[in-house]
Amino acid sequence: MIVPYDHILILAVLLFLTGAACVVARRTLIMILIGVEIMLNAAGIALVGGSLKWGVLGGQVFVIFIMAVAAAEVAVGLALIVHSHRRSGSVEADHYHLMKG
Repeated sequence: MIVPYDHILILAVLLFLTGAACVVARRTLIMILIGVEIMLNAAGIALVGGSLKWGVLGGQVFVIFIMAVAAAEVAVGLALIVHSHRRSGSVEADHYHLMKG
């Protein structure tokens, strides 16, 4: 059974909105990072769905690049969070201005 393209887009939109709500509503840096990851996964789902609908592999190849960027983003983001936690003792986004100059 093949899933209709509309259902794939609805799932991608719901995931993207969930990630955006997580980024906006949460104040801890880890939850903001998780929200960004959810939004990247939603974009990947939409690209793979479009790739399967139109029979073009470009969307699937682009998702592999998105996954590589997401992995690099997590590595750098977690390193910055650890550094901020060591300097301020907190992972709240309001305390993150301590890293400047």
